[in-house]
Amino acid sequence: MGLSFPNRSRSYDASARRIRFTGHDGMFEVSFLVDADVFPGSNTEAGYLAAFDNGREAIQKVAAKAYGHARRRLYVLTSSDFR
Repeated sequence: MGLSFPNRSRSYDASARRIRFTGHDGMFEVSFLVDADVFPGSNTEAGYLAAFDNGREAIQKVAAKAYGHARRRLYVLTSSDFR
């Protein structure tokens, strides 16, 4: 099996300034965090979540690439991952 993203839910963690979402590899859940700095035009929770939704496909590709390099339970994606 490979990494998939069947659950479209995401949430914003204001204290960490990150958006959280999950992927699944078979029965294993994999957590991802995306730094808010990835979305420079946003500065509110609603703005960050809307930016995430607009870029969901690209974000999931970056997440899958990170997952393919090393298998962990938590990944933090930063702006350098999107270059």
